[in-house]
Amino acid sequence: MTPPATGTIWAALPMPALMIGLVEGAESIADCNPAAEQFFSLSRRSVQGRALSQVVRIDAPIEAALARCRENRAPVYINDVEVTVVERSAGLCSVQLALLGDRRDLVLMLLVPREIAGKLGKADGIRHAARSAIGMSQMLAHEIKNPLAGITGAAQLLSMSLSGDDRALTDLIVAETQRIVKLLDQVEQFGNQRPPECRSVNIHDVLERARRSAEVGFAAHMKIGDSYDPSLPPVLADSDQLLQVFLNLLKNAGQAQPEGGRIQIRSFYEHSLRLRGASGKDVALPIHVEIIDDGPGIPPEIANEILDPFVSGRENGTGLGLALVSKIIAAHDGWLTIESRPGRTVFRVSLPRAVDDG
Repeated sequence: MTPPATGTIWAALPMPALMIGLVEGAESIADCNPAAEQFFSLSRRSVQGRALSQVVRIDAPIEAALARCRENRAPVYINDVEVTVVERSAGLCSVQLALLGDRRDLVLMLLVPREIAGKLGKADGIRHAARSAIGMSQMLAHEIKNPLAGITGAAQLLSMSLSGDDRALTDLIVAETQRIVKLLDQVEQFGNQRPPECRSVNIHDVLERARRSAEVGFAAHMKIGDSYDPSLPPVLADSDQLLQVFLNLLKNAGQAQPEGGRIQIRSFYEHSLRLRGASGKDVALPIHVEIIDDGPGIPPEIANEILDPFVSGRENGTGLGLALVSKIIAAHDGWLTIESRPGRTVFRVSLPRAVDDG
């Protein structure tokens, strides 16, 4: 496994970057940039040729993600995972994987630190800022909805005595205020999400409910297909919140292609995935659902923040739908991964089964 020649751009990258290759079946580090040397507190020479797991531990199914990146020849994004370097916590990072040019043997891995413990309280500051922004948004949403109701009522009363162009203007006022109220409802819903009430749920029942709603509503212009594994056991989940997740993912896929396209819903079982849950214990996540569309893909400039609140790839998008999906899945001790390139975007939801399979 020979790494390509590295130059000025590689050396100037401000975030830690690794070239990962397979050596005798193990993911190994072929090269790293100066930012990675500083991040790991290790020299380039000391990490070259070593197994990835010997240098950095990522609290995510990173080997499976690397395999999918190679197999699908598409980038993979993993947001906000705990990273440990040589027995010390490096905090939360976002991980980006992409093939290096036409080479299948090497994958470029970027580690983008989000919260670095011990640096002027930055981690607590970011979390506090996020909570404050959401709290402020909720308060404003509540306060703004009251005068909007008055504006809507006044416009409707005025329209009764108007005609022609004047009435069209009052109708516009009513329509726009109703649109704003729906947006404010989304903000309040995001902040007020209750903890899930988990019980045994048939995942396909939830998927079919979401599919029927999509086919007669926001995704009526799309062709929706499915590939279900009928032998899947029940998942441990809140069915109403899970329905919300799949409705939002289907809506996102439909909105990505206003002129029409195809959505594929896939379910399957894969026993190997385990993650650390909120309790600190490892949780098996063997049940997977993928929502796949053939749209333009996630814009590269927002790919790393696509699950953050108020980040959207659409004009006039609120950026709350996918953030809510991420929040719900995290509350279920589940896992959400994204693979995106032009012509194929995959949102994969991984969930625990209702009965522990050991």
